[in-house]
Amino acid sequence: MTNLTSLRDQWLAHWPGALTVWSKFTRLREPRWCFTPKEAATEGLTSSFAMIRLNDHAIVIGLHQIAEQGLNDYALEILAHEIGHHVYCPADLTDSARMIARLRRGLPTKEALAPFVGNLYTDLLINNRLQRSAGLRISQIYQKLTTEAPDTLWTFYMRIYEVLWSLPRGQLATGAMDERLELDAQLGARLIRSYAQDWIEGAGRFAALCFPYLQDNGQTTQKILRGWLDTPSLGAGADDMPHGLTEIEDGELEGNLHPMFDPELSGLDSDEAGEAEKDVKGPASGATSTGSGRGQRREPFEYGAILKSLGLDLDNHEIAVRYYKERATPHLIRFPQRRLPESTEPLPEGLEPWDIGSPLEEADWTQSVLASPRIIPGFTTVQRVWGTVEGQQPKKEPLDLDLYVDSSGSIPNPQLNTSYLTLAGAIIALSALRVGAKVQVTLWSGARQFQKTEGFVRDEHQILKILTGYIGGGTAFPIHILRDTFQKRRPTDHPAHILIISDDGVTTMFENDEKGNSGWDVSRMALEKARGGGTMVLNLWRKWEDIPDLKRAHDEQGWEISVVRTWDELIEFARKFSRLKYADE
Repeated sequence: MTNLTSLRDQWLAHWPGALTVWSKFTRLREPRWCFTPKEAATEGLTSSFAMIRLNDHAIVIGLHQIAEQGLNDYALEILAHEIGHHVYCPADLTDSARMIARLRRGLPTKEALAPFVGNLYTDLLINNRLQRSAGLRISQIYQKLTTEAPDTLWTFYMRIYEVLWSLPRGQLATGAMDERLELDAQLGARLIRSYAQDWIEGAGRFAALCFPYLQDNGQTTQKILRGWLDTPSLGAGADDMPHGLTEIEDGELEGNLHPMFDPELSGLDSDEAGEAEKDVKGPASGATSTGSGRGQRREPFEYGAILKSLGLDLDNHEIAVRYYKERATPHLIRFPQRRLPESTEPLPEGLEPWDIGSPLEEADWTQSVLASPRIIPGFTTVQRVWGTVEGQQPKKEPLDLDLYVDSSGSIPNPQLNTSYLTLAGAIIALSALRVGAKVQVTLWSGARQFQKTEGFVRDEHQILKILTGYIGGGTAFPIHILRDTFQKRRPTDHPAHILIISDDGVTTMFENDEKGNSGWDVSRMALEKARGGGTMVLNLWRKWEDIPDLKRAHDEQGWEISVVRTWDELIEFARKFSRLKYADE
């Protein structure tokens, strides 16, 4: 039986050498050594003998599994491999997410396997460098791992290694091979060599190449590789959010090109590759390009799928909060600059007794002696009282926001597809928070169907959680919330602006409430007590002046009415509204 403490010491002695394999300047913390399955599970290591965590740059080694699989003598190889994931690919959560996004494009109907294929891909890149450039014994490890009858994916994968390392056919790839598999393996080896320095660009191509071999989900391959699948979730946590994922990268949409159509890999010129691609049909071809992707955005469900592939334990609602915050951020007003008060001279306002318990430097000894030549602390001692001259700049107070967002059945679910109502609300609400205002958000649909914040708050997460909710019922404006909000509003509270985002269903706000009060009376009272005005931004196909209730609301009560013909026009409205009400200009 292997002494695991001695094994740890043996492996630790190889740690400096493993770092130097990549660079003499590489610095990482010593691995976390696990002696028992319980310790490994605590670190998140459950099925493999080694893993990485990108959120804290940790490497975890399961010594008990190393001993069980007879890998005691491969410390340098395995440690150097894990280090490669940190310094080469995927290196960090953001690059890992970018890779996953491209892999999913090349795996139609098999998107859930993107993390698994990504592990195969990054292992190829790392192991090829370690075997060829550093002379490490990576091929021997794979020979030890192959303990079951291989499936076609494993045979294909091992054949790529044989081609890369000029090994005899069958030394690693022991399964049946045909002409198609041999061609694909040759393309795979070329891909690994050609895209070694631009591995994210090659990810979609690798996925398209693997696709035909994933019809059984590569289950046998996953069993064989259970000890080598060292990036199953990358150790991501809810606070370790990659950024920039809401936008589709340039080259991503066409990045799932099958390698046989890539002139860099196939040997065909661009025209020949293009013609060949047109002749191939079906998902396995990878020929699903739709443009460069510049300026295009992912839908919330696509964004969420990528995050879940990274191991982020978030529900769809929480993912939507992060999605809309990221999309709203570029449109927010600038943080207001701090304005210093005008400099003023101190203004003496008189004298008051100085007591022995007060700071010594505050005593005015000259005035104390003038008052009495005999100094008696607390009786004859005095101190100067100072004031200041009033500044000239007026005090600015933030305008609170009372926001009502339509969430009826005609509005898209923001957790699945982009809701411009949600995005516009997020831009305006977050801009208000930047200047110190408080925000109340009400999501509404049919009668008594609503969700709202706990009054006017400055809790960004609570506000976004309401905005990204979904009701999907009928249409009935929550007049009782408007009524109760401003009946309780005190004159000492900040002025508030009432903003409603909806369509022609907004006119239900002028109907009677559950107490029989006229909606017109409630609306008038709310505007008077809000003291900050009211705006309706509505998706209408006709002029608002042709809708009697809206014309009356504008003419008699002073509601500002803006019209958007398409929901995406709300973004420009939100930008202009935020600058008008909250920009520090």
